[in-house]
Amino acid sequence: METKTKSKRKKHPEQFKLEAVRLLETRGERTVADVAAGLGVAESLLHSWKKKYGSAAAQVRKERGGETAEEELMRLRREVTQLRQERDVLKKSVAVFARDRS
Repeated sequence: METKTKSKRKKHPEQFKLEAVRLLETRGERTVADVAAGLGVAESLLHSWKKKYGSAAAQVRKERGGETAEEELMRLRREVTQLRQERDVLKKSVAVFARDRS
């Protein structure tokens, strides 16, 4: 007769949960399953932590200095696109004014 041993649930510290949510939010091309496997937790656990700590993780990110590298990259790319458009408009307007003076 085999005896079953009950395994205890592993308790994760709150900081671990917040970091896991941050990783989940900034996972890029990785799937939730990849992030969960990397952390050694179940996908459903990550989803429940995200639901509970999602806004708290954003708060921690703000306390650490603002945006993540991915967020900064996206913001800077948007700014570059806008600046290029503004530059092109200015080039065209200079050309129009230069023609009018001739």
